Amino acid sequence: MAIRKKSNKNPPLLSHEFVLQNHADIVSCLAMLFLLGLMFEITAKAAIVFVALQYNVTQPATEEQATESASLYSYGFKDLATVFFYMLVAIIIHAIIQEYVLDKINRRMHFSKTKHSKFNESGQLSAFYLFACVWGTFILISENYISDPTILWRAYPHNLMTFQMKFFYISQLAYWLHALPELYFQKIKKEDIPRQLVYIGLYLFHIAGAYLLNLNHLGLVLLVLHYFVEFLFHISRLFYFSDEKYQKGFSLWAVLFVLGRLLTLILSVLTVGFGLARAENQKLDLSTGNFNVLAVRIAVLASICITQAFMMWKFINFQLRRWREHSAFQAPPVKRKPAVTKGRSSRKGAENGVNGAVTSNGADSPRNRKEKSS
Repeated sequence: MAIRKKSNKNPPLLSHEFVLQNHADIVSCLAMLFLLGLMFEITAKAAIVFVALQYNVTQPATEEQATESASLYSYGFKDLATVFFYMLVAIIIHAIIQEYVLDKINRRMHFSKTKHSKFNESGQLSAFYLFACVWGTFILISENYISDPTILWRAYPHNLMTFQMKFFYISQLAYWLHALPELYFQKIKKEDIPRQLVYIGLYLFHIAGAYLLNLNHLGLVLLVLHYFVEFLFHISRLFYFSDEKYQKGFSLWAVLFVLGRLLTLILSVLTVGFGLARAENQKLDLSTGNFNVLAVRIAVLASICITQAFMMWKFINFQLRRWREHSAFQAPPVKRKPAVTKGRSSRKGAENGVNGAVTSNGADSPRNRKEKSS
Protein backbone atom coordinates (compact mmCIF):
# COMPACT_ATOMS: atom_id res chain seq x y z
CA MET A 1 0.00 0.00 0.00
CA ALA A 2 2.86 2.36 0.76
CA ILE A 3 4.25 1.86 -2.73
CA ARG A 4 0.91 2.68 -4.33
CA LYS A 5 0.56 5.87 -2.33
CA LYS A 6 3.95 7.08 -3.45
CA SER A 7 3.23 6.28 -7.08
CA ASN A 8 -0.05 8.25 -7.00
CA LYS A 9 1.74 11.41 -5.95
CA ASN A 10 2.95 13.02 -9.12
CA PRO A 11 6.10 15.13 -9.12
CA PRO A 12 5.59 18.89 -9.74
CA LEU A 13 6.45 18.65 -13.43
CA LEU A 14 3.96 15.85 -14.09
CA SER A 15 1.13 17.59 -12.24
CA HIS A 16 1.88 20.78 -14.17
CA GLU A 17 1.73 18.84 -17.45
CA PHE A 18 -1.63 17.38 -16.37
CA VAL A 19 -3.05 20.88 -15.80
CA LEU A 20 -1.80 22.03 -19.22
CA GLN A 21 -3.26 18.98 -20.94
CA ASN A 22 -6.58 19.44 -19.14
CA HIS A 23 -7.05 23.09 -20.14
CA ALA A 24 -5.87 22.37 -23.69
CA ASP A 25 -8.55 19.69 -24.06
CA ILE A 26 -11.25 22.05 -22.81
CA VAL A 27 -10.18 24.87 -25.13
CA SER A 28 -9.91 22.52 -28.12
CA CYS A 29 -13.46 21.27 -27.51
CA LEU A 30 -14.70 24.85 -27.35
CA ALA A 31 -12.96 25.69 -30.63
CA MET A 32 -14.46 22.60 -32.27
CA LEU A 33 -17.95 23.79 -31.34
CA PHE A 34 -17.46 26.90 -33.49
CA LEU A 35 -16.18 24.79 -36.39
CA LEU A 36 -19.07 22.34 -36.10
CA GLY A 37 -21.45 25.29 -36.09
CA LEU A 38 -20.46 26.00 -39.69
CA MET A 39 -22.00 22.68 -40.77
CA PHE A 40 -25.59 23.59 -39.86
CA GLU A 41 -27.70 26.36 -41.34
CA ILE A 42 -29.14 27.40 -37.99
CA THR A 43 -25.76 28.10 -36.39
CA ALA A 44 -23.68 28.88 -39.51
CA LYS A 45 -24.45 32.60 -39.49
CA ALA A 46 -23.33 32.93 -35.88
CA ALA A 47 -20.29 30.63 -36.16
CA ILE A 48 -18.90 32.30 -39.27
CA VAL A 49 -18.54 35.54 -37.33
CA PHE A 50 -16.00 33.80 -35.09
CA VAL A 51 -14.11 31.86 -37.76
CA ALA A 52 -14.01 34.06 -40.89
CA LEU A 53 -12.83 37.64 -41.28
CA GLN A 54 -15.65 40.18 -41.31
CA TYR A 55 -16.37 43.48 -43.12
CA ASN A 56 -15.43 42.38 -46.60
CA VAL A 57 -15.50 45.16 -49.20
CA THR A 58 -15.26 44.23 -52.87
CA GLN A 59 -13.82 46.93 -55.11
CA PRO A 60 -14.52 46.85 -58.86
CA ALA A 61 -11.70 46.15 -61.25
CA THR A 62 -9.66 49.11 -62.43
CA GLU A 63 -7.76 49.69 -65.64
CA GLU A 64 -4.57 48.32 -64.07
CA GLN A 65 -6.39 45.21 -62.82
CA ALA A 66 -8.94 44.61 -65.54
CA THR A 67 -9.23 40.87 -64.90
CA GLU A 68 -9.96 40.75 -61.18
CA SER A 69 -11.78 42.76 -58.55
CA ALA A 70 -9.92 43.50 -55.32
CA SER A 71 -11.32 42.11 -52.06
CA LEU A 72 -10.42 44.34 -49.11
CA TYR A 73 -11.45 44.49 -45.46
CA SER A 74 -12.29 47.13 -42.87
CA TYR A 75 -12.77 46.68 -39.12
CA GLY A 76 -15.69 46.74 -36.69
CA PHE A 77 -17.13 45.27 -33.49
CA LYS A 78 -17.49 41.79 -35.00
CA ASP A 79 -13.70 41.52 -35.04
CA LEU A 80 -13.87 40.91 -31.28
CA ALA A 81 -15.55 37.55 -31.94
CA THR A 82 -12.89 36.63 -34.50
CA VAL A 83 -10.12 37.59 -32.09
CA PHE A 84 -11.72 35.42 -29.40
CA PHE A 85 -11.80 32.34 -31.65
CA TYR A 86 -8.18 32.70 -32.72
CA MET A 87 -7.23 33.29 -29.10
CA LEU A 88 -8.50 29.76 -28.46
CA VAL A 89 -6.42 28.54 -31.40
CA ALA A 90 -3.35 30.26 -29.92
CA ILE A 91 -3.92 28.51 -26.58
CA ILE A 92 -4.08 25.13 -28.34
CA ILE A 93 -0.87 25.81 -30.31
CA HIS A 94 0.81 27.00 -27.11
CA ALA A 95 -0.07 23.72 -25.38
CA ILE A 96 1.18 21.64 -28.34
CA ILE A 97 4.57 23.39 -28.39
CA GLN A 98 4.83 23.06 -24.61
CA GLU A 99 3.97 19.36 -24.49
CA TYR A 100 5.73 17.99 -27.56
CA VAL A 101 8.82 20.23 -27.68
CA LEU A 102 9.66 22.19 -24.54
CA ASP A 103 8.70 19.61 -21.90
CA LYS A 104 10.77 16.93 -23.63
CA ILE A 105 13.82 19.21 -23.67
CA ASN A 106 13.27 20.10 -20.03
CA ARG A 107 13.33 16.43 -19.03
CA ARG A 108 16.66 15.91 -20.77
CA MET A 109 18.36 19.07 -19.54
CA HIS A 110 17.16 18.86 -15.89
CA PHE A 111 16.81 22.62 -15.45
CA SER A 112 16.25 24.28 -12.12
CA LYS A 113 12.87 25.88 -11.39
CA THR A 114 14.11 29.34 -12.39
CA LYS A 115 15.66 28.14 -15.64
CA HIS A 116 12.64 25.93 -16.34
CA SER A 117 10.30 28.93 -16.29
CA LYS A 118 12.60 31.14 -18.36
CA PHE A 119 13.27 28.36 -20.86
CA ASN A 120 9.53 27.87 -21.42
CA GLU A 121 9.01 31.61 -21.84
CA SER A 122 11.85 31.98 -24.36
CA GLY A 123 10.82 28.82 -26.20
CA GLN A 124 7.25 30.01 -26.72
CA LEU A 125 8.19 33.59 -27.61
CA SER A 126 11.01 32.64 -30.00
CA ALA A 127 8.61 30.41 -31.97
CA PHE A 128 6.01 33.17 -32.14
CA TYR A 129 8.48 35.94 -33.01
CA LEU A 130 10.01 33.87 -35.80
CA PHE A 131 6.62 33.04 -37.32
CA ALA A 132 5.29 36.61 -37.03
CA CYS A 133 8.52 38.13 -38.38
CA VAL A 134 8.54 35.88 -41.46
CA TRP A 135 4.83 36.46 -42.06
CA GLY A 136 5.15 40.23 -41.66
CA THR A 137 8.17 40.35 -43.97
CA PHE A 138 6.21 38.47 -46.62
CA ILE A 139 3.43 41.09 -46.42
CA LEU A 140 5.96 43.93 -46.66
CA ILE A 141 7.49 42.43 -49.79
CA SER A 142 4.17 41.55 -51.45
CA GLU A 143 2.78 45.08 -50.95
CA ASN A 144 6.02 46.88 -51.98
CA TYR A 145 6.60 48.56 -48.62
CA ILE A 146 10.36 48.16 -48.86
CA SER A 147 10.73 49.60 -52.36
CA ASP A 148 8.40 52.57 -51.65
CA PRO A 149 8.53 53.79 -48.01
CA THR A 150 6.06 56.62 -48.78
CA ILE A 151 3.28 54.00 -48.59
CA LEU A 152 3.52 54.42 -44.82
CA TRP A 153 1.75 57.78 -44.97
CA ARG A 154 0.55 58.20 -48.57
CA ALA A 155 -3.21 57.95 -49.22
CA TYR A 156 -4.06 57.99 -45.51
CA PRO A 157 -6.44 56.82 -44.02
CA HIS A 158 -5.61 53.18 -44.73
CA ASN A 159 -9.09 52.05 -43.73
CA LEU A 160 -9.14 49.16 -46.21
CA MET A 161 -6.77 46.23 -45.70
CA THR A 162 -5.88 43.16 -47.69
CA PHE A 163 -6.75 39.73 -46.33
CA GLN A 164 -3.16 39.10 -45.21
CA MET A 165 -2.91 42.45 -43.45
CA LYS A 166 -6.14 42.08 -41.49
CA PHE A 167 -5.49 38.44 -40.60
CA PHE A 168 -2.04 39.43 -39.36
CA TYR A 169 -3.49 42.02 -36.96
CA ILE A 170 -6.26 39.67 -35.79
CA SER A 171 -3.62 37.02 -35.07
CA GLN A 172 -1.43 39.48 -33.16
CA LEU A 173 -4.29 40.61 -30.94
CA ALA A 174 -5.38 37.01 -30.39
CA TYR A 175 -1.88 35.88 -29.41
CA TRP A 176 -1.27 38.60 -26.83
CA LEU A 177 -4.75 38.15 -25.39
CA HIS A 178 -4.10 34.43 -25.01
CA ALA A 179 -1.02 35.31 -22.95
CA LEU A 180 -3.29 36.53 -20.12
CA PRO A 181 -4.95 33.16 -19.30
CA GLU A 182 -1.59 31.47 -19.88
CA LEU A 183 -0.32 33.24 -16.77
CA TYR A 184 -2.66 30.94 -14.83
CA PHE A 185 -2.24 27.86 -17.00
CA GLN A 186 1.57 28.01 -16.80
CA LYS A 187 1.54 28.61 -13.03
CA ILE A 188 3.67 31.75 -13.31
CA LYS A 189 5.23 32.96 -10.06
CA LYS A 190 3.52 35.90 -8.40
CA GLU A 191 6.65 38.04 -8.54
CA ASP A 192 6.90 37.54 -12.34
CA ILE A 193 3.25 38.36 -13.10
CA PRO A 194 3.58 42.21 -12.93
CA ARG A 195 6.49 42.18 -15.39
CA GLN A 196 4.59 40.03 -17.87
CA LEU A 197 1.39 42.05 -17.48
CA VAL A 198 3.34 45.20 -18.38
CA TYR A 199 4.74 43.94 -21.68
CA ILE A 200 1.51 42.15 -22.62
CA GLY A 201 -0.39 45.39 -22.02
CA LEU A 202 2.11 47.38 -24.09
CA TYR A 203 1.76 44.98 -27.02
CA LEU A 204 -2.05 45.08 -26.91
CA PHE A 205 -2.13 48.86 -26.56
CA HIS A 206 0.15 49.58 -29.54
CA ILE A 207 -1.21 46.87 -31.85
CA ALA A 208 -4.82 47.84 -31.17
CA GLY A 209 -3.92 51.51 -31.55
CA ALA A 210 -2.34 51.00 -34.96
CA TYR A 211 -5.31 48.86 -36.02
CA LEU A 212 -8.04 51.26 -34.86
CA LEU A 213 -6.30 54.47 -35.99
CA ASN A 214 -5.73 53.03 -39.48
CA LEU A 215 -1.95 53.18 -39.04
CA ASN A 216 -1.63 49.53 -39.97
CA HIS A 217 1.17 50.16 -42.48
CA LEU A 218 3.39 51.84 -39.90
CA GLY A 219 2.42 49.30 -37.24
CA LEU A 220 3.39 46.38 -39.48
CA VAL A 221 6.86 47.77 -40.17
CA LEU A 222 7.53 48.53 -36.51
CA LEU A 223 6.27 45.12 -35.40
CA VAL A 224 8.52 43.24 -37.83
CA LEU A 225 11.50 45.31 -36.71
CA HIS A 226 10.75 44.77 -33.04
CA TYR A 227 9.98 41.06 -33.41
CA PHE A 228 13.29 40.40 -35.15
CA VAL A 229 15.27 41.94 -32.28
CA GLU A 230 13.22 40.09 -29.66
CA PHE A 231 13.61 36.80 -31.52
CA LEU A 232 17.39 37.21 -31.42
CA PHE A 233 17.30 37.76 -27.67
CA HIS A 234 15.16 34.73 -26.84
CA ILE A 235 16.99 32.37 -29.19
CA SER A 236 20.27 33.54 -27.62
CA ARG A 237 18.87 32.79 -24.19
CA LEU A 238 17.88 29.29 -25.31
CA PHE A 239 21.44 28.65 -26.50
CA TYR A 240 22.75 30.08 -23.23
CA PHE A 241 20.68 27.60 -21.23
CA SER A 242 22.12 24.73 -23.25
CA ASP A 243 25.69 26.04 -22.93
CA GLU A 244 26.52 28.81 -20.47
CA LYS A 245 29.63 29.76 -22.44
CA TYR A 246 27.45 31.11 -25.24
CA GLN A 247 27.50 34.92 -24.93
CA LYS A 248 27.97 36.21 -28.49
CA GLY A 249 24.24 36.24 -29.20
CA PHE A 250 23.59 38.67 -26.34
CA SER A 251 26.30 41.03 -27.61
CA LEU A 252 24.74 41.10 -31.07
CA TRP A 253 21.29 41.55 -29.55
CA ALA A 254 22.49 44.53 -27.49
CA VAL A 255 23.71 46.33 -30.62
CA LEU A 256 20.56 45.57 -32.61
CA PHE A 257 18.35 46.54 -29.68
CA VAL A 258 19.73 50.09 -29.66
CA LEU A 259 19.54 50.32 -33.45
CA GLY A 260 15.97 49.03 -33.35
CA ARG A 261 14.93 51.76 -30.94
CA LEU A 262 16.53 54.43 -33.14
CA LEU A 263 14.90 53.10 -36.31
CA THR A 264 11.53 52.96 -34.56
CA LEU A 265 11.78 56.61 -33.55
CA ILE A 266 13.00 57.68 -37.00
CA LEU A 267 10.20 55.88 -38.86
CA SER A 268 7.57 57.14 -36.41
CA VAL A 269 8.66 60.77 -36.67
CA LEU A 270 9.03 60.51 -40.43
CA THR A 271 5.55 59.03 -40.87
CA VAL A 272 3.51 60.84 -38.23
CA GLY A 273 5.51 64.03 -37.75
CA PHE A 274 6.29 64.80 -41.40
CA GLY A 275 4.26 62.60 -43.75
CA LEU A 276 0.84 62.89 -42.10
CA ALA A 277 1.48 66.48 -40.97
CA ARG A 278 1.82 67.56 -44.62
CA ALA A 279 -1.28 65.72 -45.83
CA GLU A 280 -4.09 67.79 -47.28
CA ASN A 281 -6.95 66.20 -45.34
CA GLN A 282 -6.41 66.92 -41.63
CA LYS A 283 -9.97 66.77 -40.34
CA LEU A 284 -11.33 64.21 -37.90
CA ASP A 285 -13.81 62.00 -39.75
CA LEU A 286 -14.96 58.82 -38.03
CA SER A 287 -17.00 57.66 -41.03
CA THR A 288 -13.93 57.44 -43.26
CA GLY A 289 -11.53 56.56 -40.44
CA ASN A 290 -9.46 59.72 -40.75
CA PHE A 291 -7.68 60.47 -37.45
CA ASN A 292 -5.07 62.79 -38.95
CA VAL A 293 -5.40 65.66 -36.51
CA LEU A 294 -2.77 67.35 -34.38
CA ALA A 295 -3.96 65.91 -31.05
CA VAL A 296 -3.91 62.32 -32.35
CA ARG A 297 -0.49 62.75 -33.96
CA ILE A 298 0.96 64.11 -30.71
CA ALA A 299 -0.61 61.25 -28.73
CA VAL A 300 0.79 58.64 -31.14
CA LEU A 301 4.30 60.09 -31.09
CA ALA A 302 4.20 60.52 -27.31
CA SER A 303 3.16 56.89 -26.71
CA ILE A 304 5.87 55.59 -29.04
CA CYS A 305 8.60 57.80 -27.56
CA ILE A 306 7.63 56.97 -23.96
CA THR A 307 7.60 53.26 -24.73
CA GLN A 308 11.01 53.40 -26.42
CA ALA A 309 12.44 55.41 -23.51
CA PHE A 310 11.03 52.87 -21.04
CA MET A 311 12.59 49.99 -22.97
CA MET A 312 15.96 51.75 -23.14
CA TRP A 313 15.81 52.43 -19.40
CA LYS A 314 15.15 48.73 -18.69
CA PHE A 315 17.91 47.77 -21.11
CA ILE A 316 20.49 50.07 -19.49
CA ASN A 317 19.63 48.81 -16.01
CA PHE A 318 19.94 45.22 -17.23
CA GLN A 319 23.35 45.85 -18.79
CA LEU A 320 24.61 47.70 -15.70
CA ARG A 321 23.50 44.85 -13.45
CA ARG A 322 25.28 42.29 -15.61
CA TRP A 323 28.42 44.44 -15.69
CA ARG A 324 28.47 44.73 -11.89
CA GLU A 325 28.02 40.99 -11.45
CA HIS A 326 30.71 40.27 -14.01
CA SER A 327 33.18 42.71 -12.40
CA ALA A 328 32.42 41.36 -8.93
CA PHE A 329 33.01 37.82 -10.16
CA GLN A 330 36.40 38.66 -11.69
CA ALA A 331 37.60 40.85 -8.79
CA PRO A 332 40.42 39.19 -6.78
CA PRO A 333 39.43 38.22 -3.23
CA VAL A 334 40.70 40.51 -0.48
CA LYS A 335 43.21 38.77 1.75
CA ARG A 336 42.83 39.41 5.43
CA LYS A 337 45.59 39.02 7.93
CA PRO A 338 44.83 36.17 10.33
CA ALA A 339 44.45 37.19 13.93
CA VAL A 340 47.39 36.29 16.15
CA THR A 341 46.14 33.78 18.69
CA LYS A 342 47.68 30.98 20.63
CA GLY A 343 47.25 27.27 20.27
CA ARG A 344 45.88 25.02 17.57
CA SER A 345 42.39 26.49 17.77
CA SER A 346 43.48 29.59 15.82
CA ARG A 347 44.89 27.48 13.01
CA LYS A 348 41.79 25.31 12.83
CA GLY A 349 39.62 28.42 12.89
CA ALA A 350 41.49 29.90 9.94
CA GLU A 351 41.15 26.67 7.99
CA ASN A 352 37.43 26.45 8.68
CA GLY A 353 36.77 30.09 7.74
CA VAL A 354 36.34 31.60 11.16
CA ASN A 355 38.85 34.35 10.49
CA GLY A 356 37.50 35.19 7.03
CA ALA A 357 39.59 32.86 4.90
CA VAL A 358 36.44 31.05 3.67
CA THR A 359 33.04 32.73 3.98
CA SER A 360 29.51 31.83 3.06
CA ASN A 361 29.98 33.70 -0.22
CA GLY A 362 31.99 30.77 -1.42
CA ALA A 363 28.72 28.91 -1.94
CA ASP A 364 27.73 31.52 -4.50
CA SER A 365 29.50 29.79 -7.34
CA PRO A 366 29.88 31.30 -10.84
CA ARG A 367 27.19 28.94 -12.04
CA ASN A 368 24.70 30.26 -9.48
CA ARG A 369 25.53 33.83 -10.40
CA LYS A 370 24.93 33.10 -14.06
CA GLU A 371 21.55 31.59 -13.22
CA LYS A 372 20.61 34.74 -11.33
CA SER A 373 21.68 37.01 -14.16
CA SER A 374 19.84 34.96 -16.74
